[in-house]
Amino acid sequence: MPQVERFPMGIPFGWFFVGYSDELAVGEVKPLHYFGRDLVLFRNEAGAPGLLDAYCPHLGAHLGHGGTVDGESIRCPFHAWAFKPDGFCSDIPYAKAFPPIAKREPIARPYPIREANGVVWTWYHPLGSAPQYGVIVHDEFTQPGWAKPRRFDWRFASNPQEIAENGVDVAHFEFVHKMDAVPEGTTSYDGHIRHSHAAGERAVKLPDGTTKVIPSSVTTIQNGAGQKFTQLTGVVTLSLMVLATPVEADAVELRFCFTHPEVEPDSFEARAIDAAIANTCGQTGVAGDIPIWHHKIHRKRPLLCDGDGPILRFRRYFEQFYADADTPGSVAAA
Repeated sequence: MPQVERFPMGIPFGWFFVGYSDELAVGEVKPLHYFGRDLVLFRNEAGAPGLLDAYCPHLGAHLGHGGTVDGESIRCPFHAWAFKPDGFCSDIPYAKAFPPIAKREPIARPYPIREANGVVWTWYHPLGSAPQYGVIVHDEFTQPGWAKPRRFDWRFASNPQEIAENGVDVAHFEFVHKMDAVPEGTTSYDGHIRHSHAAGERAVKLPDGTTKVIPSSVTTIQNGAGQKFTQLTGVVTLSLMVLATPVEADAVELRFCFTHPEVEPDSFEARAIDAAIANTCGQTGVAGDIPIWHHKIHRKRPLLCDGDGPILRFRRYFEQFYADADTPGSVAAA
């Protein structure tokens, strides 16, 4: 029997997490592997981050293993060639003259970098195309009055489309997450942006033993394949960044980054926040999804029924993030 291809789509393009800003110090060098490529991330002495292909264009040494920051550049551990974040060679210490190509263009392939929301983002496109849109800023992750973010991460065999599609697959919430009902909401699509909003009421038991019905809502903004922001309101307000970065076409790193308005330690609100985060990350949340994502395949032509949610509409939205509109697995190709 022929092997089933789990994920017929490739790696989508967009802005993706490659690090947290406070985990990349000035002078630090980190080897990474994302998008099926070996990469090197560094922060130069001017404070600017850079992301380059890992292998030196000279004789192929890995810049992330033994490379060092020198001024605005990273130096290769093999022959000390230096490269700035824009990929241009800034120094060849023993050369009397630069190779002509090194004067004209970047020779260490650079990736566009932005810092926002406490995250180092890179723009990935398999054809090297320039960014087509920007990173959305969510001030609460870096502004006073908001708690220090709490971070969680997982790695498993999946891809950003499968993870994002979970949000419109309303039927699974009952069976995977044991939710009695999913509030009906509204969804809109505007180019690379997807907005959704659902509101309802929740019965909450208060510290004095009484029960109070409290309005609650879930609002989501998805900005392309790699940036998703959700705000949950109810007893407390909780903001969440969902950061899915492809490692390979069939492997992904998923991160949840939470923050909330500052509250008094050990207060009812603090306990409610702890419970909400535990529920979101636990078996009634993403921990229930991961084993399914890890083992499932992507059905190009799913057999759907009423009650499944707008899965095909979501796929039409997501297919724009592949470099080739005829990518196998896209709705257009199905």
